[in-house]
Amino acid sequence: MKLRPCIDLHAGVVKQIVGSTLSDDTPSSMETNFIATNPPSWFASLYKKDNLTGGHIIKLGPGNDEAAIEALASWPKAMQIGGGISADNAAFWLEKGASHVIVTSYVFTGGVINMQRLERLVDKVGKANIVLDLSCRKKDGDYYIVTDRWQKFTNVKVERRVIEDLAKYCDEFLVHAADVEGKCRGIEEDVVTLLGSLVEIPTTYAGGVRNIEDLKLIQDLGGDRLDVTVGSALDIFGGSGLSYQDAKDFCC
Repeated sequence: MKLRPCIDLHAGVVKQIVGSTLSDDTPSSMETNFIATNPPSWFASLYKKDNLTGGHIIKLGPGNDEAAIEALASWPKAMQIGGGISADNAAFWLEKGASHVIVTSYVFTGGVINMQRLERLVDKVGKANIVLDLSCRKKDGDYYIVTDRWQKFTNVKVERRVIEDLAKYCDEFLVHAADVEGKCRGIEEDVVTLLGSLVEIPTTYAGGVRNIEDLKLIQDLGGDRLDVTVGSALDIFGGSGLSYQDAKDFCC
């Protein structure tokens, strides 16, 4: 299991946000766990020093392009970029130093998988440069992919047929368990178990990690087939449950 580092950007600043509180309609309801005083480049340089590749920079809403470009320039061709990515701008972000583009809402639109858009994206930048974000929430006992900063449910269930079909069009999957994202109250065990039983390509789980025990649980429940991202629990993001050094030592 690899540690996949993260840089979450909101209004141009590195933050850790409780994912389920993100809302376009009521922005005042957003709960923030951490606001960095260091610039995005500081975090990217730290990951570069420790040779942590395959992490992701997520632009949470508008006003983050300059900060994202700064982070990519500090650790070029080693981090992925997500947030508002489409076939029209994907090549731009690869040129700015992203190793992959992470895509959700552009492909999962109108509640379904837009295959025309997905095929256009592959034509533009190639399967090897694409990460599909399958971030999900639970509804009626099943997990469904959610879009628009995890606010909108699609009709796409996280199941074997979907996973196998989508794997033909991307290099990796990224999956935030949105209901527990940023809460540091424990992982979504059912999501980890489900992914471990389904995925055949590199897949990163994110959401709810609070300590070393949760990392062990992901490794066990996921059959050692998943990588992990840790956010709010880490000391570099103001957390107290897990040090960056300990997480790195466990995973690397």
